[in-house]
Amino acid sequence: MTNARALEYWTHAPQIPKLIAQVNQYLRSSGLDIGLQHLVLLRVSQINKCAYCVDLHSHEALRDGELVQRVNCLPVWRECDFYSDKEKATFGWAEALTERRSEDELGESYALVFEFFDAKNLSDLTFLIASMNAWNRMGVGLGRSPEARLE
Repeated sequence: MTNARALEYWTHAPQIPKLIAQVNQYLRSSGLDIGLQHLVLLRVSQINKCAYCVDLHSHEALRDGELVQRVNCLPVWRECDFYSDKEKATFGWAEALTERRSEDELGESYALVFEFFDAKNLSDLTFLIASMNAWNRMGVGLGRSPEARLE
């Protein structure tokens, strides 16, 4: 089935994805743990129902050594004991920002995540979440979907 909304935005407006990719390049070298970055990118993409990005970031996380169980159970991270307190606080922050929670809920998530990150790293983490939301909105809005893998 062909997606009637599919638009190759990267060919029609190539400068925008390039600029967001520059932010992502900075974030990859920012000092944030790359494994945590993979899980955050995946969780935000799951929330936004961006199939292309869920496929991409789950594949990258596994490629870079993340455990299959942790990737598979990410949607139910609250019910699992194998994510650290830092990871759980990070996922809570990602969800609060992505779902645009109430001011009280946002404040609670901020207080929890700030226990694990200094101001610079929390800023970087927040930009990571924001940039993933931008990519997801492009992917979902303009109909990007993953191709089937043979692996």
